[in-house]
Amino acid sequence: MSKLGNSRYLITYYEPKSPISEAYRAMRTNIDFSSVDDHIQVVMGTSASPGEGKSTTIANLAVVYAQANKKVVLIDSDMRKPTMHHTFGISNRNGLSSMLSRQCDLDEAVHATDIPNLFIMPSGPVPPNPSEMVASQRMSALIEELRTKFDIVLIDTPPTLAVTDAQLISTKCDGVLLVIESGKVKRDAVIKAKQQLNHVKARILGVVLKNIEQKNSDGYYYYYYSETEK
Repeated sequence: MSKLGNSRYLITYYEPKSPISEAYRAMRTNIDFSSVDDHIQVVMGTSASPGEGKSTTIANLAVVYAQANKKVVLIDSDMRKPTMHHTFGISNRNGLSSMLSRQCDLDEAVHATDIPNLFIMPSGPVPPNPSEMVASQRMSALIEELRTKFDIVLIDTPPTLAVTDAQLISTKCDGVLLVIESGKVKRDAVIKAKQQLNHVKARILGVVLKNIEQKNSDGYYYYYYSETEK
């Protein structure tokens, strides 16, 4: 069992009644209703560039799904700069890279957390070939196996413009969330990231716009923009 990390990152757990936590619950609802015909079960979170908060976003989304009595597994596929083992206070000895390289089995790679219904698969030791690993048939088979064991599979990926991992993983998912920090990333970078995801026919469920400062408001909030809102 883990010991949860900094409350700064897991606001939905430590401050469930806060406006930001409510925004995450609204995001969860929007994802659930983003498709009438298709079941959205495997969702990937990415950003255009580093430092936009995509890992924090996907971690809190995992928490609100677990709070809705969904059995959730969160995979840290950012094997170059992993964060989830710190966020949730778990060991990174065994994880995604260990599983894909056949160094451990699934039960050893998935860790329970202090949050009921929420499980984490950390990145594992840094491998020499992350892109080849996530592009592999073994990665596809792993996701399909997790579909049978969990209600929701969430995947944290590296930034889209940094490496090809996000594009590769997006082809194995039901949908993608693109996280953008207001005032930090340039518009051209966001457009390029979206183009790269579109190039591999990724299904962008929506955009999570972070840190929009509102007048007459104390602080910031998250806005979820669905691709259907056009």
